Amino acid sequence: MELYIIRHGQSTNNALGTPVGRTFDPGLTDIGVRQADVLAAHLANGSCPESQYEQREGYHLDHVYCSAMQRALLTARPVGAALGLKPEVWVDIHEQGGLYLDGDGGEPVGYPGLMRGQIQADYPDYVLPDAVTEEGWWNRGFETVAGATGRAIAIADSLVERAKNGHERIALISHGMFVNLLLKALFNQLPTPTTYYHHYNTGITRLDIRQDGFIVLRYLNRTHHLTPDLITY
Repeated sequence: MELYIIRHGQSTNNALGTPVGRTFDPGLTDIGVRQADVLAAHLANGSCPESQYEQREGYHLDHVYCSAMQRALLTARPVGAALGLKPEVWVDIHEQGGLYLDGDGGEPVGYPGLMRGQIQADYPDYVLPDAVTEEGWWNRGFETVAGATGRAIAIADSLVERAKNGHERIALISHGMFVNLLLKALFNQLPTPTTYYHHYNTGITRLDIRQDGFIVLRYLNRTHHLTPDLITY
């Protein structure tokens, strides 16, 4: 398996740089939209480095997965269009914490997220799992780092198991903290808060997962598709 782990484009919360004024399910900034468009063009036609020891034009992905958070859904839209693929929502690759805002007393307040009908109306080509319902897809409170770590371990295990079935190229459009936890899970590292695998917006990490479970890191947080003005946190 060629696994491409990609962070979403810049969100409105990313651009704030402060907890003040945040929304529980932010969309993309104008820069984030441009990043997503550039990412899509790169995945479709750009030079894919370290492709089984040869260069190829375009990444030739078989599947594009994204979380059900709006910033990931919006990033996946031009990617799917450029590649001729239907983005597939994978609920469990959402950001740590889930959908929440701090309440008046400082305690996190959870929100349900987009409902199935809303996603179908706004993203009609997307493939949705049963976990996305008319009650939303979150409907919980705040998810701890420990909870997200367990989720990352489960995703890592499922990817390694899936790689046993043969070669495929898949992309996960996910989120900064969860990508950090997923990489630690894939590398069998302890979930220590003193180390962090940082990704810029639409930064790309590639891992090759062999059928025997051996994992090779090809590159981390690659941003060659972005011009300097499009590199954001």
